[in-house]
Amino acid sequence: MAGKTEVVVIGGGYAGVMTANRLTQRDDVTVTLINPRPSFVERIRLHQFVGGSDDAVVDYPEVLAEKVGLVVDAVTRINASERSVTLATGGTVGYDYLVYAVGSGTAELRVPGAAEFAYPTASLEEAKRLRSVVNDAPATASVTVVGGGPLGIETAAELAELGRTVTLVCGEQLGPYLHPRGRRSVAKVLSSLGVTVLEGPGAKVTAVTRDAVRLSDGRELPSTVTIWTAGFGVPDLAARSGLSTDDMGRLLTDETLTSVDDERIVATGDAAAPSDLPLRMSCQAALPLGSHAADTVLSRMAGEQPADFGKGIAAMCVSLGRRAGVFQLAHRNDVAMRLHLSGRLGAKLKESACKSPIKQLADEARKPGSHTWLVNDAKRRQLVQAKRVPTAEPTA
Repeated sequence: MAGKTEVVVIGGGYAGVMTANRLTQRDDVTVTLINPRPSFVERIRLHQFVGGSDDAVVDYPEVLAEKVGLVVDAVTRINASERSVTLATGGTVGYDYLVYAVGSGTAELRVPGAAEFAYPTASLEEAKRLRSVVNDAPATASVTVVGGGPLGIETAAELAELGRTVTLVCGEQLGPYLHPRGRRSVAKVLSSLGVTVLEGPGAKVTAVTRDAVRLSDGRELPSTVTIWTAGFGVPDLAARSGLSTDDMGRLLTDETLTSVDDERIVATGDAAAPSDLPLRMSCQAALPLGSHAADTVLSRMAGEQPADFGKGIAAMCVSLGRRAGVFQLAHRNDVAMRLHLSGRLGAKLKESACKSPIKQLADEARKPGSHTWLVNDAKRRQLVQAKRVPTAEPTA
């Protein structure tokens, strides 16, 4: 291929920045990162932004290699046949390889009234709106957080520590990922902060109104501010562009992270579904996925067969305000184990886990190709192999 190889990365989150930085290890590659914001957002700190303890933003020069060109815009369509993307402000950008790293956001709010009266917090813009609403609400206002996953737990704890009256509506279970021992630790701290935790068959939200939340068992909870953290979704850019996706809209790829439709398109991060076995949406998964996506592109440029992805993630960190947290260890296939660390040590480990991705991105920007990930997931290889073995047709 004559001249420089043009690689476009759509999305400037954890996975996209890692990919872009790693691609700069070759001088014959021009990397363009397209992102709708001019700054990097630390999504894992958005609950702190809502509570006022962090701005959750890092300037791109701190994490992005100088050789990466940043275009502040949104992509409205991928034109695979023409190898170009269409920008929201008009015009197109051509590519030789495309990395799809659009990330995730709030899932579609389908519960009656949720879209009108609940406040999601999966993006910086949503968190800004929520922070303003919380600050304007009376100190005694009732706050209901819907969703018992990490974001819901962290948001509830952050606001309760500020003295807010908080109810956490979990649905079936508080912290479904956590081991029962870790779950009990989380529940204990939430109780000490005054958070009312509702879980079980009757704790599913069926409707949201301006000043209340209705549950499946008929209860109606007064709620001045209703915060929605129940589930993530991905942008529909791939589907709108005619590319194959899973039921959630994640781009379908093989184990090298290459699109099943086009070997010039590679997906990474929350919006990728390798072998239709996507990893847990997380910053922790985004980093190894991001480095692997870059390696896949570089291998194809060199005329080599890209390696399969085999990395694992083996922990979850949950902050419980500024003074406590739970560090839940897991097996290499991302299944929680009995061991967890809690209290102030848990909080310190959580803060370290929040700082680590920024350091890893900055290190990769300064020395592209240096990022390593030590956790391997043998179980994933077994699952992938099982999917590859065709099921025998029944005989008559």
